[in-house]
Amino acid sequence: MTDMTQTLEAAQPATGTDTAGTATTAGARAHARAQHGRTTATMIHLSADSAPERLTAGLPAAASVTWAESLAFGRYTHLELARGTRIRLTDTDGDACVHAVLFRAGASYERINVADTVKVPWQAYLGAGHPLLSDAGRLMATLVADSSGRHDALTGTTSLAGNQAKYGAGSAHSPSPAGRELITLGALKHGISQRQVPPSLSFFKGVAVDTDGGIRFTGSAGAGAAVELLLHMDAVLVLANTAHPLDPRPDFSGSAVDIVAWQAPEDLEALAAGGLGFTPGPEHLLALQNTEHDFTARTSA
Repeated sequence: MTDMTQTLEAAQPATGTDTAGTATTAGARAHARAQHGRTTATMIHLSADSAPERLTAGLPAAASVTWAESLAFGRYTHLELARGTRIRLTDTDGDACVHAVLFRAGASYERINVADTVKVPWQAYLGAGHPLLSDAGRLMATLVADSSGRHDALTGTTSLAGNQAKYGAGSAHSPSPAGRELITLGALKHGISQRQVPPSLSFFKGVAVDTDGGIRFTGSAGAGAAVELLLHMDAVLVLANTAHPLDPRPDFSGSAVDIVAWQAPEDLEALAAGGLGFTPGPEHLLALQNTEHDFTARTSA
């Protein structure tokens, strides 16, 4: 799924014999096989139901978990997910910043439109009940739960040039990778070119617009804050956990984010009926109708 998941294990030194160390193919094979079943603080859990309890706590008893991962700061991840999937992101230590983009699976020309996501529901600040809209006016996902309230739909993610100027490096494999570089790599794994990558949303590091029009960084809500998204179409989700472009700290600093996804198709009908703790607005419902019409047209016999 990703080649950027960080582990915290130090390299093992050779023991003085080729077969015990990694200087030979046989030694390297033995070392690699010895790692089977080991866990680290940040990793993808395969199978998903083997994830630590902290990732799956609070899920419905019969939840079918499809994705479980703890994503290190400075890394990215990506996965194609089915309609009706619910995804929970948790800022475990209070210093994550997760930049997210969505593409329609199998039709990547349709992608999240951050401008419409802000403009159509008449709300610049993300929170529970906020629709995430595509550039075709369809509902890609809904933010169905939020205990953070510190998000950003206005300034996008960090760039190569910006990180080079601030931290001295910004490429994807550098010590301070930019969000744009990481998201581009995640998209490429699904055949999506750099030119198709849209502006992103950011979770867990917020901004506010002052009366003079200036954008002010508001930082994090603290450890344990979480958001949950519900997908209304099959989609590719790309996430980059890296610095916010307005973070005033001179050092590249942040913490891991926990990711868990499970199948919750029953929530699609519940949302339309106002049964998820909020009542969708008329613009939200119209985008939902556009999505459902498209889904029905493609799946009807």
